[in-house]
Amino acid sequence: MSSFCMRCAGAALAVAVGSSMAGAQTAPITLSVDLTDAPRKILHATEVMPVTAGPLTVVYPKWIPGEHGPTGPIENMTGFFITANGQPVQWERDKVDMFAYHLTVPQGVTQLEMKIDFLASSALSGFSAGGSTSENLALLSWNTLLVYPADTDASRVMFTPSVKLPDGWKLGTALDKEGGAGQTSTFKTVSLEQLIDSPVLAGRYFREVALAPEITPKHYLDMAADGPEEVELSKEHIAQFDKLVRETGALYKSRHYGSYHFLVTLSDEVAHFGLEHHQSSDDRVTANTFTDDREFVLDGLLLPHEFTHSWNGKYRRPAGLATSNYQKPMEGDLLWVYEGLTEYLGDVLAARCGIWTPDQYKQRLSTIAATYDNRPGRTWRNVQDTATAAQILYDAGGGWDNWRLNVDYYDEGELIWLDVDTTIRKLTNGKKTLDDFVAKFHGLGGDTGPKVVPYTFDDVVAGLNGVVANDWATFLRSRLDSHAYQAPLGGLDNGGYKLTYTDKPNSWSEMVNLERGSFDFWYSLGLHVDKTGMISDVLKGGISDKGGVGPGMQIMAVNGRAYTPDVLKAAVRNGKGSGPAVELIVENTGYYKVIKLDYHDGERYPQLERVAGVPDRLDDILKPEAK
Repeated sequence: MSSFCMRCAGAALAVAVGSSMAGAQTAPITLSVDLTDAPRKILHATEVMPVTAGPLTVVYPKWIPGEHGPTGPIENMTGFFITANGQPVQWERDKVDMFAYHLTVPQGVTQLEMKIDFLASSALSGFSAGGSTSENLALLSWNTLLVYPADTDASRVMFTPSVKLPDGWKLGTALDKEGGAGQTSTFKTVSLEQLIDSPVLAGRYFREVALAPEITPKHYLDMAADGPEEVELSKEHIAQFDKLVRETGALYKSRHYGSYHFLVTLSDEVAHFGLEHHQSSDDRVTANTFTDDREFVLDGLLLPHEFTHSWNGKYRRPAGLATSNYQKPMEGDLLWVYEGLTEYLGDVLAARCGIWTPDQYKQRLSTIAATYDNRPGRTWRNVQDTATAAQILYDAGGGWDNWRLNVDYYDEGELIWLDVDTTIRKLTNGKKTLDDFVAKFHGLGGDTGPKVVPYTFDDVVAGLNGVVANDWATFLRSRLDSHAYQAPLGGLDNGGYKLTYTDKPNSWSEMVNLERGSFDFWYSLGLHVDKTGMISDVLKGGISDKGGVGPGMQIMAVNGRAYTPDVLKAAVRNGKGSGPAVELIVENTGYYKVIKLDYHDGERYPQLERVAGVPDRLDDILKPEAK
């Protein structure tokens, strides 16, 4: 598939609409969004679309880039009215495709005015369909408030967007402002593709910080919060983000955007996630993420990860995800590159720029390695299938996750790419690294504006062989298609470390447990439990599973004592060797029973142990590269 430009300037490149065929569009579609009711969880839009007389089908975006599934939140699209010259035009929903609307444009009509409301009242979960507003801020995803002509190329349908904010609010976006007055901003005409790829963050307590100001193109940290104190991050954290910008330049040796905006929503009133865009990222975190050191570390991957997607995922994109519009299904078979490599590079960048210390990186890596080394679902479903089936797995959750699996291509993909990196270093005696692959593969063409350069599995293999000759196809497929119980931990071995277990949790695990309010008995009793005794998951084939414990049960007592996490820890500790078994009283949907767990290996928590005689390649990977 050939690449295509996302920043096609001017309305002359627009295509368009009318009858049943696309023709030359005489003017761009205008889209005016009103956010003044955002605090009340409802957004308004007026769309004016040039048309010609005859049958017309318009569609609501269905497959949202970066969400890897048909996640367009059409259930919250409401108030859809169409008029022509002030007169109503009736529409009819397609009987099969719920995202398509059929209508007939009357004779003599040259434009349609469409009213669309979006209910921003969804639960605080999910991606861009999740909660996105509060009393003092809003994140506008343009795809939630527009329709476009069916069977058109999103890179050639042109829009002139504008947005009206509540009084006193400010905004950040990668779109270029061209005019406006008061609280209304009008932006330059862009393609539908670039519009949907350029969200707007707005809020009353808004702050913009220029990052690494000596670097061109320019980079900005745009923050909106529920209170003014939440955007007052320290000079140290700003310096770390400065360094992140510099480290990406050293790694990718290219930039593919006109400017870049980190759009950070600091709020406990919205959904929390990250979503990549070519010239910006939608990063939604808790209110105290930038002012609480623990929260800052725990969310340390988010901005490096989403920033990396500008190169890996937006610029270089799997061919199956490089669709021409938002109605065509995406194929996720290469998400272990799109997300797995991004997870790996994002983690490395977090360490290189100082968001994490090398020790924090390694502690986190030990938890990933141990999690995926105790993942029995791998015996029936390989990591390749988790990528291929991504669209049905993002909403998966609940108990027995380790048996069903989830979007494992993120973290198991990270382990595979660590294996690739350390293998390159080993084969070349340290003269070449994965950085060399990244600089060529993602820096293809040098600095450019935003565009998409698709790739296939064979392209990845060829790129790796361009760094060092090896049977990379077999190397990758043997790991992607494996049904072995064990995780691919060759990257640790070649990196100079091995996964071991100790009776003391590392500091990363302690931070995670404190954040989640859960307690990790996964590597001992084979269960996750919270402070109330509620069991969220059980390891398939583990001691608790064999003893009859299941997710959703609640531990009421341990060895005759009322449950607390410390009481359970003491029971595990005291049972080591020839000590007593762990006896639980559990409640399950109103019924109680006693379960005896004959476990005697004590507390077990993962850590990385240095292996003598093997080069310390892992520590070399974490060293900063920017000069």
